[in-house]
Amino acid sequence: MNDTPEIRTRNAATLRAALTSVGDVDAQMAHYTDDTVFEFPYAAPPARIEGRQTVADYLRGALGIFEIRVTVTKIHETADPDTLIAEFTSEGKVTTTGKTYTNTYISVVHFRDGLIAHQKEFYNPNAATEALTPDA
Repeated sequence: MNDTPEIRTRNAATLRAALTSVGDVDAQMAHYTDDTVFEFPYAAPPARIEGRQTVADYLRGALGIFEIRVTVTKIHETADPDTLIAEFTSEGKVTTTGKTYTNTYISVVHFRDGLIAHQKEFYNPNAATEALTPDA
């Protein structure tokens, strides 16, 4: 394992750029490998999406419903310089209900050659369900 401060710095910058690009799928996907994997264990049902184009298509659909801005609150280093843990929040609205949507996330992110190869994202599914449910 090549553990240099430059690798950690590069990966953290890539992660921040990817997360703060949410809303512009093409800009966001520029930070991911062609064979990237996204996992959403708390989605209903849990989802595993493979391949940059498939992830991009998934995000376009989701971001057509969730108009959000993401703020990175903390990036944690791990023993492996190619693995980071990100804490971030979202703020915005759901286009189908007009409701406000906010959430808090933790992602475990693995890098390969300076790009994101795998992102496992944990969030509160109740916040998403509430925002997606129309008022009676």
